[in-house]
Amino acid sequence: MTTAYLGSIQYYRKLLREGLPIDLSVSYRKQTCMNRCYIDSPHGALALSVPVVNPHGRTPVGDILISEHGNWRHQHWNALVSSYRQTPYFDYYAEDFYPFYHEQRWQKLADFNADLHTTVMRLLEPYPLLEESRCLREPYYQLFAPRHGFIEDLSIVDLLFNMGPESVYYL
Repeated sequence: MTTAYLGSIQYYRKLLREGLPIDLSVSYRKQTCMNRCYIDSPHGALALSVPVVNPHGRTPVGDILISEHGNWRHQHWNALVSSYRQTPYFDYYAEDFYPFYHEQRWQKLADFNADLHTTVMRLLEPYPLLEESRCLREPYYQLFAPRHGFIEDLSIVDLLFNMGPESVYYL
């Protein structure tokens, strides 16, 4: 598997079920989960992309640098707050994600993603290795579903902010 920015629910389901290692030697590909995630918003799925310094040729994803051009951290944090502040578990998990959008200590995309991944995995612990039949596959609660219907396979933060500790049962 490759690194992912706030990976999708399917990404984490596969990662937890198959125990695949994250490979940083693969070439960076634009417009992929490497630097993009989708969250729920009042208007439907919203893409959040971490800007990167233009890669040349087949640059390994482990060498991709984050661009500090623009105010993307502030925009991403505001999008998360606007979309999830009224969800049942936003206040419970917000402080875990806050530093990623208010500190500039990460230069490489892979390092940023790895620290986000570590945070997500900590929040999911202890995740039970459930039998397939015990995992829930039906739609979970989404704040904006009454407006635009349930949106499948959003970022893992959608599941965490909406379902909290029960998130593991959807993975």
